[in-house]
Amino acid sequence: MNKTFNLLFYVKKAKVNTVGKAPIYVRMTLDGQISELSTKRTISPQKWNSTAQRASGSSEEIKALNFYLKSFEQKIYDAYHCLLREKNLITSQDLKNHLLGVKERSRMLVSIFEDHNNRMAQLLDKEFSKGTLQRYKTCLSHLKDFLNLKFHVNDIAITKIDLAFINDFEFYLRTKPIKPCANNSAVKYIKNFGKIIRICLVNRWLSFDPFMGYSSKLSEVNRGFLDEAELLCLENKEFSIERIEQVRDIFVFSCYTGLAFIDVWNLTTDNIGIGLDANKWIFTSRQKTKIASHIPLLPKAEAIIQKYQNHPRCVSKRKLLPLLSNQKMNAYLKEIADLCGISKELTFHIARHTFATTVTLANGVSIESVSKMLGHKSIKTTQHYAKILDKKVGEDMLALQVLLQTKNDDAKIG
Repeated sequence: MNKTFNLLFYVKKAKVNTVGKAPIYVRMTLDGQISELSTKRTISPQKWNSTAQRASGSSEEIKALNFYLKSFEQKIYDAYHCLLREKNLITSQDLKNHLLGVKERSRMLVSIFEDHNNRMAQLLDKEFSKGTLQRYKTCLSHLKDFLNLKFHVNDIAITKIDLAFINDFEFYLRTKPIKPCANNSAVKYIKNFGKIIRICLVNRWLSFDPFMGYSSKLSEVNRGFLDEAELLCLENKEFSIERIEQVRDIFVFSCYTGLAFIDVWNLTTDNIGIGLDANKWIFTSRQKTKIASHIPLLPKAEAIIQKYQNHPRCVSKRKLLPLLSNQKMNAYLKEIADLCGISKELTFHIARHTFATTVTLANGVSIESVSKMLGHKSIKTTQHYAKILDKKVGEDMLALQVLLQTKNDDAKIG
């Protein structure tokens, strides 16, 4: 619902014609937005009462003009209330178009979504990653399939998007014939779709938020990580194939720095500097969140950098480590897990989780420090790692048990 709506009838004195008359206009202001419309009438500026917004005088001509302006004013109010019943929130341009009989072109959902994705593609590696773009492309693909199945159309006007549409789209994602989405995937795709709706709302292409009343929740995922024994086994395992050893080393490097694959990929010699403690640190920022991530360089991580400092790929591109593609790294990690007798599904991101749990939190590093090193936007994200540390819970409860026993013993003595 619009908060303010005002009309102002006035004379455009700058447009006085050859007979000394100027056109009468009406200025329509809705929530600070202004549109002007000609009343198709003229008057001598000397006969215009700007306070009353009407012509001055008692002649039949003046009375007829004022009656016309009153009728014109009522026509505007009628149009305003008519549009409100249709759209709930309107602009001054909407009102002007309605009065002029100009039909507004329907904005189409898929077209807006495609424009969003095209703009995102042009900002690739500047503001968005390939993974983020791919998620929006996949979401759009699901949306097109849904429109075709549900409505037998290739696109739909955004004004037809309501809460029922969103709920039906989510239901489709969870039940689609080929590879239905799990809860978290469905919720994330709806979140992507929600961004498109917010774009429509900001541009006032939609008069209400169709997500009003919508509710969804991500299921908590048990983040896999290597425990201390598994990490040591991986570190000490000897491999006869150089490529396998290289992948293992880079994975271990991530276990002791907490960096995601893309952030390790981006590391150069320029990212190594001296911290306030006079020791070597990694100074970088996460590509995913653009948040600074400053990490003290632990001896095991530094040793791996030194091991590969003369590698041809590192020398030619000034990279810290000779990474393969993420896909190849993960393929080799599955082989490494088998060779080490690790039953967990090993992926590169497991290294980041291992840093957060086994390497830092389990050894008493504060959750605030871990969150800062991981480059998390919120400490709530880091708390997910703390929840799964049974070892830390056990140690805390053991300390509590000792404290309670001590208090009990002191009470008996007293």
